[in-house]
Amino acid sequence: MPTTPDASVTTQDIPYGSDPKQFARIYKPANAPADGKPMPVVVYYHGGGWVIADVATYDAAPRAMSKALNAIVVSVEYRHAPEFKFPAQHDDAAAAYRWTLANAASWGGDPMKIAVAGESAGGNLAVATAIFARDNGLTAPLHIVSVYPIANSSMTLPSRMDSANAKPLNAAMLKWFGYYYQNSAADAQDPRLNLVSANLRGLPPTTIINAQIDPLRSDGETLAAAMRKAGDKVEQKTFPGVTHEFFGMAKVVRGAKEANDLAIARLKAAFAAPAARR
Repeated sequence: MPTTPDASVTTQDIPYGSDPKQFARIYKPANAPADGKPMPVVVYYHGGGWVIADVATYDAAPRAMSKALNAIVVSVEYRHAPEFKFPAQHDDAAAAYRWTLANAASWGGDPMKIAVAGESAGGNLAVATAIFARDNGLTAPLHIVSVYPIANSSMTLPSRMDSANAKPLNAAMLKWFGYYYQNSAADAQDPRLNLVSANLRGLPPTTIINAQIDPLRSDGETLAAAMRKAGDKVEQKTFPGVTHEFFGMAKVVRGAKEANDLAIARLKAAFAAPAARR
């Protein structure tokens, strides 16, 4: 398969902070509305256990979302561990969200039609940032798309066992990431990491996507249960026969295409709903 990026979406890197890693890659569809009508905005957080990878690694999903939704997607880069440990990544995610609200209009976006999305560590950041927005009086995202999020610090979850030796992510790697991004084992219980213990009340409608062959599968399933218990509207779907990182493989994996279609459909519906509902 060719790896040349889809030229119908353009990108621009803009800093939101003083550190070289504090920037966002702004994806804009080439066929922006001719009438100048502001486009919806998705703030997207990449994965990599808060240690590895970057916005270039996770190009597929934000590029596809921008094209399918005719929206601006703000793919957030953030400081990585071990140079910067928890909660640096969560602080950067929140700062980038606040910055996006302040600047989206200058890019042709509508800051009132904003959503958050992310994969893996970024799936955690999407939910944690929605909690931050609620607690700090910021414009709330209309929807959360959280793809195989880190959300439960228990090491005895079913998927930690049945997918302990999965690829490309296994249970040993989760401990490896934790070793580098945590200051101590106590950080694992912080509600920003252990989302199932957070105050989840009053969060936006949420779509949680999981892979069957993934040690993080149970994270998403237990997060969905915790959010429903808190009164949130949640849709959670575990896709069979696929692994962690499948979401970016829509060009070649049928389950990934179906997962992308689900995420895009839910975001499209959220952006189309009348503003008066909130």
